[in-house]
Amino acid sequence: MHSTNHPPKALKGAILSITTYLILSVLKVVFGYIYNSEAVLADGFNNTTDVIASIAVYIGIRVAATPRDAEHKYGHAKMETIAALVASLIMVAVGVFVLLNSIANLLAGVYVEPNPLAAVVAFFSAIVMYGVHRYNLNLAKQTKSLALKAAAKDNLADALISIGATLGVLFAYFKLPWMDTVLAVVIAGLIIRTAIQIFLDATHQLSDGFPPDLVESYEETIQHFDAVKEVREIKGRHLGNHVMLDVTIAVDGALTVDAAHTLCDDIERELDKHHAVDSVHIHIEPV
Repeated sequence: MHSTNHPPKALKGAILSITTYLILSVLKVVFGYIYNSEAVLADGFNNTTDVIASIAVYIGIRVAATPRDAEHKYGHAKMETIAALVASLIMVAVGVFVLLNSIANLLAGVYVEPNPLAAVVAFFSAIVMYGVHRYNLNLAKQTKSLALKAAAKDNLADALISIGATLGVLFAYFKLPWMDTVLAVVIAGLIIRTAIQIFLDATHQLSDGFPPDLVESYEETIQHFDAVKEVREIKGRHLGNHVMLDVTIAVDGALTVDAAHTLCDDIERELDKHHAVDSVHIHIEPV
């Protein structure tokens, strides 16, 4: 498996997330208190845990980039997936906290009319977070980083949450103060939903789940070689942002070791060229 320069590049997205969340969480918690907006306050507390989740992503990407050692012959790439898993668990915790708090306020009938200026803070935050989401999503596609993809999903959820907070304040301004608390409940639901999606993606990879359609596309590429009489088995798994394949092919029994070795090299090159698969183990059997 050849190394890439991708992990350090992916770090830029994690650093951007940490910085943005730090600034926005302080702004929203302060203005949520000053302007009496429960939805903006919930959004602010969400961002404080996003800081922790983004730090987990940063550490994961950083450790994943370290070279292989005596105890980790396959490298440390799975640390990215573990970082995404940790980020999802932190998001679930904050989502449940906001949900229980908001439901308690709804049941108690505690409604405080927020100041309309809170809507400006929330809307500004939504625009900033959408920008961060676009940047991180782009970077995640370039680097194939699962941890950064998780961070980008979190960024988008935060942009939507801030839109919800904006609406909550505006509803309250039009004499519907209970809508601020209702939208805080909706915000909590969005946080939990996004966290579950990230958690499922990460556990799917850690348990060596692999998309069947990708396996089919790899098989088609291998079958283009005339010397390959049959593709008997393909097993794929993710190692961080790398794809690892175990392939069993059947060839003419009279093929020399030299010719078989050249065939394997050609197959590996094609898989890397067309599918960016940079770690392939090929087992050859006679027809």
